[in-house]
Amino acid sequence: MKTKTLLLASLIGAGQLLSAQTIDKKIAVGLNIGKTEYNGDYGNSIFDFNKRLYSTFGLSLSTYLSPSFNLGLQANTGDYGYIEDVATQKLFNGRKMEMSLYTQYKFNNGYIFNAESRLSPFLSAGVGFATYGLSPNDTHTPHTIIRGGTDLIIPVGAGLKYQFTKSFALQYQYLYHFTNRDIHDENMGPDYFGSAAHPYSKPGNDAFGQHFLSVIFTFGKQQDADEDGIADRFDKCIETPLTVVVDKDGCPVDTDADGVADYLDKCENTPAGVQVNASGCPFDTDGDGVADYLDKCPGTPEAVKVDANGCPYDSDGDGVLDHLDKCIDTPATVKVDAKGCPVDSDGDGVADYLDTCPDTPLSAAGKVDKNGCLLDTDGDGILDYLDNCPTIPGEASNKGCPEVKKELKTLFQKALQGIQFETAKADIKAASYPLLNQIANILILNPTYLIEVQGHTDNVGNDEYNFNLSRDRAASVRAYLVEHGVPDAKITSKGFGETSPVADNTTKAGKAKNRRVEFVVTFEK
Repeated sequence: MKTKTLLLASLIGAGQLLSAQTIDKKIAVGLNIGKTEYNGDYGNSIFDFNKRLYSTFGLSLSTYLSPSFNLGLQANTGDYGYIEDVATQKLFNGRKMEMSLYTQYKFNNGYIFNAESRLSPFLSAGVGFATYGLSPNDTHTPHTIIRGGTDLIIPVGAGLKYQFTKSFALQYQYLYHFTNRDIHDENMGPDYFGSAAHPYSKPGNDAFGQHFLSVIFTFGKQQDADEDGIADRFDKCIETPLTVVVDKDGCPVDTDADGVADYLDKCENTPAGVQVNASGCPFDTDGDGVADYLDKCPGTPEAVKVDANGCPYDSDGDGVLDHLDKCIDTPATVKVDAKGCPVDSDGDGVADYLDTCPDTPLSAAGKVDKNGCLLDTDGDGILDYLDNCPTIPGEASNKGCPEVKKELKTLFQKALQGIQFETAKADIKAASYPLLNQIANILILNPTYLIEVQGHTDNVGNDEYNFNLSRDRAASVRAYLVEHGVPDAKITSKGFGETSPVADNTTKAGKAKNRRVEFVVTFEK
């Protein structure tokens, strides 16, 4: 029992290895040999193998329509007859030729059985005609077949084909033919010749059956629209571009199984399970050059340099990333602010880790040495942040600036009213030259002095007129001093008009005091 089961399983398995007539091999030609069986007035030899053998042979031609249907044309010829009893002349003999157009329904269509099966069961039905003639093998004259007329035949049946190779098969088929007449067995009855019914006559038209054993040859060229070597009917990717390497299903190879075929894949060795873009490369959402599946800092801002883990660099290790760090070379362990710069608690411009004088006043910012200690540049004992003349030694009483010489102060006092101009003009009167010459000499001898000549007027006239007059008179004094040796860079002039009175402009004396030239001394720009 086990042996029979294994044999059956082997046959079924072998039947699944090769397809039959297909879209690639559409045309099939069959060479048929067979046996014809009669069913009519004389008797019934259908499937009766003890009756005389009436052989037939012929050809068939069919074409593939779909996985389920073939369409074909079949023609056969051979002896046809029946012998029930020679003594009673219950017999007839002749030759028959039939041709029919038929269709087959195939069970190995992928719905019922595997489309690749070697075994192909099928049903068949068609329509055709049959003609009749004398047989050279007839030894029972005059009991020969009636030759007149052509029968309409309806063949129906079933069969089984076994495909040995893609081009060669053996087939068994049984067809039962219904006809539209009842005369060819000589048993016509009164309907045909007006005579009494034959003693063996019975209702119904003649019919015949046929057993065929066929050798089938299939022809055709494999359809491969995309020329990838996989037939279209097996090809799951029917439009693969030329030269692209494909797998057994006709689809472009995708070595790393990322869903992007190798010929389109710019990153062919993507690890399994990693999501990729249309180019087959792992996503890099933040565009930092490190794929998301490797990126430990996935939200890196655009254009920021990152390490192999996708994290922004912190070159000096101060905890502030380089793209945010304004002081990128901070020494190790130094405390920094949010910008990555060393903390400067007293705001003097020297970081705490370098500052040996950490409590510098805010007003001294920028006026400390490299150690963060307060400067006294001119060494006059007055710290620079308190010294109005930090590069010139001076007196504490004058906020670190040198005291203006007494004689110059005297001359400046005389100049208040001593420098005279032509009325309503900027021309200096000659009487003022001796005083201006003295002032020039002292300024030449004291090159640290910076002088601003300031012009003022009373309130006679409009504002614009007075401003212009004061400006021009101050400029005239400056020009005179420069002409007499005072360096041009050491002296400036400015007009104030009537904006800075020193006395009451309602009196003549007050107005005279307000019409003046002042000299203001500084020591550094």
